[in-house]
This record gives sequence, structure tokens and C-alpha cells, in this order.
Amino acid sequence: MGKYFCEVCKLFDDDVSKEQYHCHVCGICRIGGRENFFHCSKCGCCYSKVLKNSHACVEGAMHHDCPICFEYLFESRNDVSVLPCGHTIHEKCLKEMKEHCQFACPLCSKSVCDMSKAWERLDAELATLSNSFDDKMVRILCNDCGAVSEVQFHLIAHKCHNCKSYNTRQ
Repeated sequence: MGKYFCEVCKLFDDDVSKEQYHCHVCGICRIGGRENFFHCSKCGCCYSKVLKNSHACVEGAMHHDCPICFEYLFESRNDVSVLPCGHTIHEKCLKEMKEHCQFACPLCSKSVCDMSKAWERLDAELATLSNSFDDKMVRILCNDCGAVSEVQFHLIAHKCHNCKSYNTRQ
């Protein structure tokens, strides 16, 4: 009937180049070869072995829709990326976000990549601007480290004293 057959899923397939395998914990057949994936019990899904010791576990991370295209990630056949915060998103959706200069997780607002070079350029740019609000202080929340601090108000950006990020909100 088919070169690949899964009795649990009742799946037949002649194209074994997809390297199908059944994950008993997920309860579905996946593609990519069992030897290339591991099942994370906390996240509740199979991930590439590349992420085994480096992903941030978020309970049920794959059991929701992509925050950009709203496709259900658990059953998606498209590549999924695990952000540093642990949230998951389609790889193509993340690429599109970056192309539109969106570098924060759409769910928790933490930076999705190393922004230190951008923060250094912003430091240099802000150093050349005069600030007419020298006496005004504001409370900010850093989206990256979660620190709350009081900083000098600036029209352009507010820098977290804790992690040096400008990914903050007033």
C-alpha cells in the first residue's frame, strides 16, 4: 500500500524521503527523521536536536497558533523557530518580521535576536542630540530583562540601566 505506514495514524506514504516517524508522546507522525529530533516533555512537542540544551521551555509552546499567520503550530509542516524567550513562530514569519524591522516577540515583546550593536548605534546617536527634558524622570519597564527603573526622559528612547537595552516602555 505504501512504503511508510503508521498503524496509529493510519498514514500511508510512498515518499520515504521525508523520513516520517511516529512520536508516541505527540501522538502524530512527523517528518525529518527520528534521529534528528527529541521530544521536550515540558513544551509538549518534538524539536530539532540542535535546540536540545539551548531552548527556553514554555509549557505547551507548540500547542497554539503562530502569532503572525495564525496557523496551528503543532500540526504545521512549515519550519518552526523557537525564540530566545521560548515562544514559537514559523521560520518564514520570523524572517518576514525581521524584513519589516520588527525585532521583538509578538507575544511578550522580548528581543528576538542580539540587539547589542543596534543599542550601541543608538547610544552614539543619542549622545549627539540635546535633550531639553533634563529634569524630567520617568519610570520604565524593560521588555528584555523585566527590570523597572527610573530614567531621564528622552523623546527618542529610554535605556534600561540593568541590561543596557532600549527595548523598554514607559
